[in-house]
Amino acid sequence: MKHKNLFYLFLFSGLVGIACIALIYRLLFGLNLKTGGDKVVLYIPEGSTYAQALDTIKAHFEIPHPGIFAWVGGKKKYPSLVKPGRYVIDNDISYTGLINLLRSGKQTPVRVTFNNIRYLHELAARIGGQIEADSAQIMDFLSDPGNFAGDGFTRETIISVFIPNTYELFWNTDAGEFYSRMFKEYNRFWNEERLKKAKTLNLTQTEVSILASIIDDEVVKADEKPWIAGVYINRLKRGIPLQACPTIKFAMKDFTITRVLNQHLKYESPYNTYLHRGFPPGPIGCPTIEGIDAVLNAEKHDYLYFAAKADFSGYHNFSRTLAEHNRYADQYQKELDRRRIYK
Repeated sequence: MKHKNLFYLFLFSGLVGIACIALIYRLLFGLNLKTGGDKVVLYIPEGSTYAQALDTIKAHFEIPHPGIFAWVGGKKKYPSLVKPGRYVIDNDISYTGLINLLRSGKQTPVRVTFNNIRYLHELAARIGGQIEADSAQIMDFLSDPGNFAGDGFTRETIISVFIPNTYELFWNTDAGEFYSRMFKEYNRFWNEERLKKAKTLNLTQTEVSILASIIDDEVVKADEKPWIAGVYINRLKRGIPLQACPTIKFAMKDFTITRVLNQHLKYESPYNTYLHRGFPPGPIGCPTIEGIDAVLNAEKHDYLYFAAKADFSGYHNFSRTLAEHNRYADQYQKELDRRRIYK
């Protein structure tokens, strides 16, 4: 009889143990937060407290058992392990799964894309909102040369660091971290092969970027970019002003100009390459990969001039002499008049 009672006692204890394990398992893994089939994105800002993180969670999820959720969070020590970031939840997730994700800091990066940037404030506006740093913070950082002078850049040349592309960044990236990441990408882009080509041309990386930014704005047809690059390099070697129309528009901050007139050429600015020989102070926009590689692989020829073709095909006529160039330029000017394009 005694052995029988012990058997039932052990059996009862076992069943209670199994029930407790089942209950704990349900509390930890069986209670789910529903996404409703939609992607839920949680943004936990830098410096968030547990209460603030909890408010963010509650704003996106209905928590059927808040007491249990808090208990799970406490057991996981989440109140002292809040990690900022952008967290994407694609499917229903258990209380434990969500807490584990948030306390791990394994956030989903954002894909940041930028192109067609001419000025730093445009870059700041494009990036602000895609990461935690806003446009004002990014602009403040880029306006202070002390933040990047040690890397060899000035206020005028810093834009060359930002090579248009798509990059994956963590959402809680601040302005300084954004610059550091872009500088790292810049150095990765300027590999040994590109550096060697720049040295062969007797150009610095910044000078390559300046020419590339001009060519990006000047040339519509990609296959012409190395030819235009060759013209500019020839002019630089001979001490002839670049006379690049895009630098006039940049200096005047007026990109609505479709016809550069003599009055525009007199606009006083260090960026006016009609008035000033050599390179302007910096790029006139974020130089593209295509533009940089066009400069590094510039066509070797003896052309010194180019003028847009009068057929408006986007291509250019290249000339070795000023007289020949003037004939082509006159044809284009007459076509502008015929089309009533006067400014």
